[in-house]
Amino acid sequence: MEEIIIYTDGASRGNPGPGGYGVILMYKGHGKELSGGFKRTTNNRMELMAVIEGLKALKTSQIPVAIYSDSQYVVNSISKGWLRNWIRTDFKGGKKNKDLWLQYNQLAKNLNIRMHWVRGHADNPFNNRCDALATAAADGKNLKVDIGFEQENG
Repeated sequence: MEEIIIYTDGASRGNPGPGGYGVILMYKGHGKELSGGFKRTTNNRMELMAVIEGLKALKTSQIPVAIYSDSQYVVNSISKGWLRNWIRTDFKGGKKNKDLWLQYNQLAKNLNIRMHWVRGHADNPFNNRCDALATAAADGKNLKVDIGFEQENG
């Protein structure tokens, strides 16, 4: 069976600082790009936000999804079961980005997702395009407020 392919990347100018995400969705020769920027956030939040925005753009839950990310934080948290443990312990110990992880978990629960790590800033044209989208969004105007970051960090 064919799968929907999602490439994602996040960026921030400073950590925290202005940030953005970039996403490419591909299915049966069709593609769509998404991006967005925030006034004050972190790189890890933008990496995760890219995955969330990619999943939110899906029109069906019936087709398997392959997500490609250069964030070991995101890929390992999902693939190695860290997220399940964080949810079970209510993110005890100061685990960050609870709002985004819970949003991801809600979106992912009815999907068949396989995570793949790709080396960032290497020779993958889709990852490089996501990086360009994310950095352009971080450098853009009319940046949104990352409410979850502000609530978590004041």
